[in-house]
Amino acid sequence: MTTLHTNQDLDHHRLREVFGIFPSGVVAVAALVDGAPAGLAASSFTSVSLDPPLVSFSIANASKTWPDLRRAAHLGVTILAEHHSAVARQLAGAPSRRFDGLSLTATPSGAVTLDDGLAHFETTIYREVLAGDHTIVLLRLHAARRAGLSDPSPLVFHRSRFGRLQRG
Repeated sequence: MTTLHTNQDLDHHRLREVFGIFPSGVVAVAALVDGAPAGLAASSFTSVSLDPPLVSFSIANASKTWPDLRRAAHLGVTILAEHHSAVARQLAGAPSRRFDGLSLTATPSGAVTLDDGLAHFETTIYREVLAGDHTIVLLRLHAARRAGLSDPSPLVFHRSRFGRLQRG
């Protein structure tokens, strides 16, 4: 018989390892803030609702980027493709260099998306929900478009590494 552990037995290392078993897609969340692009990579993106149209991602409460990014009127969300592993690392790096060499589009309302992403969303913050050491950010969709790529594959985050789906 398997012994069940109480939450007192769950250390951060063990939780990170077990959470990492579940693969997730990766997105870039970005906007113009004070006239310059600001953004981050998130692997906790998910669809939430069709009516109203909502998506979400989670951000660490210790994030240095989110306090600036959340001031933007609109946020762009880009679903990253399998060739974006270096881009995802770059978006997690030094804030002043996160967009170096990337081809971007900014909407008139300031949402920023990566031109070669699989899909692009223009959003506004609908609600923020404090959830332990993270905040769940609910975003309302105002525009959505799929890239014209043929047979695209998303970037996948699994066991603390970036990868791609294996086609069967």
